[in-house]
Amino acid sequence: MAKYVGADCRQCRREGCKLFLKGERCTSKKCAMERHPSLPGGEYGRKKRIKQSYGYIVQLREKQKVKRTYGLLEKQFHKYYEKAERMKGVTGTNMLSLLERRLDNVVYRMGIGSSRAEARQIVNHGHILVNGKKVNIPSYQVKVEDIISIAESSKEKDMFKKLKGIKITTPKWLEFDTETLTGRINAIPEREDIDLLIKEHLIVELYSRN
Repeated sequence: MAKYVGADCRQCRREGCKLFLKGERCTSKKCAMERHPSLPGGEYGRKKRIKQSYGYIVQLREKQKVKRTYGLLEKQFHKYYEKAERMKGVTGTNMLSLLERRLDNVVYRMGIGSSRAEARQIVNHGHILVNGKKVNIPSYQVKVEDIISIAESSKEKDMFKKLKGIKITTPKWLEFDTETLTGRINAIPEREDIDLLIKEHLIVELYSRN
């Protein structure tokens, strides 16, 4: 499957905000947005940001920001929009809820992975169980009352042993016990549960143009 292979930090600079693609690095002084907050391209990048601060480009940039945050390509992302549009309720909120319920994002939100990219790798390598069964599909949609756990054969790996007993803050729609390395989906995430600075209505407006 096609994937982005460029520098993660360049994506943050392109969108003008932290997308938290590199885990702990994003909260340290090594973060590219701390050292080089301007658009890639120097003076040309600065002028480009001014030029692109209105209309269609604002909508496009908002879409790119969300795509890059969740690590998706255009075809994958557009499918979430189409599915959200068919659901009852507000399309933009539905879309974000679907993205939040991806298994790789849930693993990230539970603190098992330090970034969504690391969480996706953890899922791909078969370390995650859903209701006792191994699931290695990052896009798998979790449901209310699903139990997420670390495979027994993986619990002795250093990356999971270091989770034991530490305090992890999770969104209210899910929980994770660091003693048993087991989590649970308590509810469908609502808009107020999603802490991303996203104007999802701009994405809906963009796709509605077509």
